Amino acid sequence: MKRGRFLPTLLLMWVGVLVVLLASLCLGRYSIAPQTVLRALVSRFVPIIRTWDPTVETVVWQVRLPRALAAALVGAALSSGGAVFQGLFHNPLVSPYVLGVSSGAGFGAAVAILLGASAAVTQASAFATGAVAVSLTWLIARSGRDRSHVTLVLAGFVVGSLFSSLVAGAQYVADPSTKLPQIVFWLMGSLASVQWADLLRAVVVIVPCLVVITVLRWKLNILSMGDDEARSLGENPAAMRVVLIGLTTMTTAVSVALSGVIGWVGLVVPHLARGIVGPDSRRLIPASIALGAIYMMIIDDVARSLTMAEIPLGILTGIVGAPVFALLLRRSRSDWD
Repeated sequence: MKRGRFLPTLLLMWVGVLVVLLASLCLGRYSIAPQTVLRALVSRFVPIIRTWDPTVETVVWQVRLPRALAAALVGAALSSGGAVFQGLFHNPLVSPYVLGVSSGAGFGAAVAILLGASAAVTQASAFATGAVAVSLTWLIARSGRDRSHVTLVLAGFVVGSLFSSLVAGAQYVADPSTKLPQIVFWLMGSLASVQWADLLRAVVVIVPCLVVITVLRWKLNILSMGDDEARSLGENPAAMRVVLIGLTTMTTAVSVALSGVIGWVGLVVPHLARGIVGPDSRRLIPASIALGAIYMMIIDDVARSLTMAEIPLGILTGIVGAPVFALLLRRSRSDWD
């Protein structure tokens, strides 16, 4: 894509984010007209005559807005992480969960639920064990003779399998009538219980990380040329990988702590973005952030509106993601050869 076309395309994507956000505030079992939603939003900042039911303001401000923003934040974090990892490892099948983050975070959340911890403690536990999982992955990869990024991916699979087994053990000992359903529902992914405090805790970590990733996105193009070329340009490829992996892992761990385990987002959305703006990381990362926010908000809208009982997000992302990814692989020409 030419530079002159990218900026209008990116602007259109962010307009799409706002449109989907507004639609998310309108949709649900209690439907609200768009003009009423806009007036309810504006009324918090500008004194206007309230002609709507007080329930509208509660639904918009306390239920749907934090949830929609959380969906956008998680989608942006996971999709940008997928774009970074696919560029970093030069592999189209890599996702943010490749270093064992999801399995580690899932184990921490499962243990917290078993102990009857609060939602905040559950999120903190998920983040902590996700960080532990990545640290173990890093230590295993660095302890061998071959310290390439392929070894890091393999170490991630090992650690992920270990924590997946621990999660299964936690499910086995959980009370089948109380704790087990909570663990299973959390592992499937949900934003049903997100409140402003939960969103704020995620924002203070994810947003700065996304800003830094966006600023450093051009370095992914340098890394794609190989370590020797990167060194000849005055860059330290090992240090760049550490920084980018650390930032991406942090955003992924916080996302999992907020929403549970949601697969396919970091795998599918970067491919969608690549089909629109091309493989250049300077354009791919911002496009992935915007498309990820749109994608995740739409998935969440479907999850809470399609049936009377809310559908776990992980189920929908798998149902949608698998065929979409297969179609993308069939139609796209390879940028990885």
